[in-house]
Amino acid sequence: MVIEVQPPWKMYFDGAAHRGGVGAGVVFVTPQGEVLPYSFTLTQLYSNNVAEYQALILGLEMVVDMKQLQLQVFGDSQLVVNQLLGSYEVKKPELCPYYDYAKKLMGWRSDVTIQYVPKKENKKVDALAALASLLALPDQAQVTV
Repeated sequence: MVIEVQPPWKMYFDGAAHRGGVGAGVVFVTPQGEVLPYSFTLTQLYSNNVAEYQALILGLEMVVDMKQLQLQVFGDSQLVVNQLLGSYEVKKPELCPYYDYAKKLMGWRSDVTIQYVPKKENKKVDALAALASLLALPDQAQVTV
């Protein structure tokens, strides 16, 4: 009997928020080195921290049903990553629902790790999030904290 252990998938996430729109980017890298990029234009104006959580949640939702998948998650938001690692506490009430849901999604799988990466190592997903934020439809956006 042979058990083949696959290297983990990697997921990079980033959110971008500015006056004109909010975007989220997610990039998956398979064990074979395939790059799977996704970008999302969010329909409400959020803070940058909420946009970061939204990007993470979108990525985690995409892989939640992939049973045999080990996942390493990387993000350039020190706040989001350190909150999820337990190094920082969630002080802003508006972040609590996003934190709780991200923790729940990560808890459904025992093989998910998360770590901080510098912005320079997150350039592809940063570009996707920035592009998506620029594509927001101004008449659909509502200001939300």
